[in-house]
This record gives sequence, C-alpha cells and structure tokens, in this order.
Amino acid sequence: MLVHAFTGFVDAGGGVRIATDHLLSTLDHELIATFDVDEVLDYRARRPRMSFVMDHFESVDIPTLAVHEIRDLTGQTFLLLSGPEPDYQWQRFLAAVTTVAKRWQVRRAIGLSAIPWPTPHTRPIGLAIHGSDPSLLMGAAPVVGEIEVPGHVGAMLEFHLGQQGIPSMGLTAQVPHYLVQFEYPRAAQALIDGLARAGELSIGSGGLIPAAARADGEVAEQLAGNDEFATVLAALEQQYDQLATVKPGAFSGPADPTAQERVPSGDEIAAQVEAFLIGLADDERGDKATDN
Repeated sequence: MLVHAFTGFVDAGGGVRIATDHLLSTLDHELIATFDVDEVLDYRARRPRMSFVMDHFESVDIPTLAVHEIRDLTGQTFLLLSGPEPDYQWQRFLAAVTTVAKRWQVRRAIGLSAIPWPTPHTRPIGLAIHGSDPSLLMGAAPVVGEIEVPGHVGAMLEFHLGQQGIPSMGLTAQVPHYLVQFEYPRAAQALIDGLARAGELSIGSGGLIPAAARADGEVAEQLAGNDEFATVLAALEQQYDQLATVKPGAFSGPADPTAQERVPSGDEIAAQVEAFLIGLADDERGDKATDN
C-alpha cells in the first residue's frame, strides 16, 4: 500500500504535516527513495527557513520529498510518500511515483489532505472519503455533488493511479474554516484514525491527544468573550447537528442566523466548498505575486 501526504496547498490546520510527523516519529521506518526538490519546488514561493545566530547563519532547513517504508505496530509494512507539494513538472512526478508504485507492487493508494470546512470546532472532525472505485468508500455518504476545484498533486495522483489500474482513494479532514491558519492536531487525529481503518493498519493516534487538548484550550481562550463569534458558533453547531441527522457524514456551511431551521441543500454545500478551495488558490497566487 502507498500513502501519499503533501503539505502546502491542501493542508488546512497543518493536519497532513502533523499526521506524517506522527507516523515517522512513532513507527519504525526506512528511507527508500528521494526526489530532487530542486527540480520540482519553487523556493521563492516557499522559502526555506534559515537560522541566524548572533553574527552568522548557522543552518538551513531544505525541504525533502521522500518515500519511506513504514512498519506499523504489528509489523505490517506500507509506503509513505511525504513532503511539500511539487510546484513544477507534475506529469513527470506522477510518472515517477507510478514507477515506484509498480516496482513495489502497490495494490492500493491512499491520499491524505485537509481542507477548510464550515463546521464548528466543538463537534468531531468530519472525514470525507473519495476514491477511484465505490468499493473503497467504506459505505461513506457523498459530502457534495459535482464541483470544480483547483487541481493539486494529491488529487492528481489519486486520479492518475486509478487510471493506471491501482485502486486509489483519499481521506480529507474537514477543518473548521476559522482555524485553518492554526496548528490543529485534531485534524491529524482524524486522518490517522481514518488511515488505520481504510488501510487496516495499527498506527494509533493516542500520541496526538495532549497536543490536541492544548490546541483546544488555546482556541477556547482566544474565543472567550467574543459574543459575535458565539452567535456564529451556535449557528454552525445547529446546522451541523441538523445535517448530521438528515445526511450523516455531510456538513453544512455557515448558517444564516435569521433562518437557522433551514437545512442547506447539496448544491449550497458544494458551492461553499468550491468557494473555499478557489479562495486557497487565489491566496497562493497572491503570495507568489508578492514575492515577485
């Protein structure tokens, strides 16, 4: 099995990065392949972090894009492709990953991602499940109908591997949209737990509980006394509960406080998801324009 998890564009709340760090820090693993990041990354868009001490530059954190073979707690192995999402040469990158997958006789691929979602932080993190074959969906209900979103390498890889005859699915954590700029370990917990179920792996997310509790406390502290947000939060909670009853697994967008009894339609949910993802693309283009 191949698990692919890219940071950057579709990593709301740092859920993907935290999840991959958790896997590599808690499970035995071995490096089996790396990609030449100079060929695929735009350093001006994502500048490497450097450490300056007193009167000199002491270190630099050059990102890596690598494949590790990981052993879960029972000794079962899987491949983890992780690192920053490539900026360039997507087609060649997809071909290279396909070569690795076929060489290692990968029988299934699972992608991890996290997106902004109009949902309250006081409810469980939703996990959207999608894939190249209905048999991969584990009985999950569709969250949206048909939408058009900006492409990203994780989605491209899911689509490409499926076309190559490798069953491919994705797990997408739904992060409260007002928390996407913060570290949000609960998103990583949802991804790890979903991966354990989908991949039949023993990988446990218990180690993330203290960090998640700290993050929850920080969120509560930041939002305390904000009456305006309390109104919005109450509306989000009501819509979440209503929609969870009508359509388990699907979560609605921000509520209209004057019409809280109305459950949003599937088209309305799709439109809000599309708007969030397009907003991500606009932010990314704006960041690059600023650098230039």
